[in-house]
Amino acid sequence: MVNTTIAEELRLRRLVAIVRGPDPAAAARTVLTLAEEGVTLIEVSLSGAGALHVIEEVAGKAPGTARIGAGTVLTAGDARRARDAGAQYAVTPALGAGVDEALRLGLPVLAGALTPTEVAAAVAAGATAVKLFPASAHGPGYFSALRDPFPDVPFVPVGGVGEAEAAEYLRRGAVAVGVGSPLCGDAPRGGDLTELRRRARAFLAAAAGAPA
Repeated sequence: MVNTTIAEELRLRRLVAIVRGPDPAAAARTVLTLAEEGVTLIEVSLSGAGALHVIEEVAGKAPGTARIGAGTVLTAGDARRARDAGAQYAVTPALGAGVDEALRLGLPVLAGALTPTEVAAAVAAGATAVKLFPASAHGPGYFSALRDPFPDVPFVPVGGVGEAEAAEYLRRGAVAVGVGSPLCGDAPRGGDLTELRRRARAFLAAAAGAPA
């Protein structure tokens, strides 16, 4: 039984895993392995093969503490299909119909934004958190400058976030970080799950060691 909200889970665990790949079965194994290692927020990107089927499969198998979300939610249809598949929250790369419909459906949303205007719009729309994307375009220095006028906004930098970058963004005040290939590696393509477990522990340790 999950007793925390998505907002609370972001603050508790400080890590969102992003899973996408060409092999639905491997993607599902990746999600379940991450959940077994204690990663509680896992986003299955709709840009991956069979993503809705992956969400349906893992939603019923993942440990009770895991929260499975849908990523790359662009359209109202994406939001509806993700909700129907069992997604518990939506993640978007930008503002638009995907954000609006997910919120209308009652799904928490990590809304993609990069500029101050977009951040303000995401907050006004009712987003649970702002996904700073692509974070790698400007780096931690830009994040610090952006956070100055928005000190109370929960930011989740995503895009090009490795272990070192994760620790830096968290140190600078991010509520959490979203990590894809630096965490998942080749696992969503059928790769090594032992190495996936090792990386998951390393990222969780980095998140836990950063100042809250």
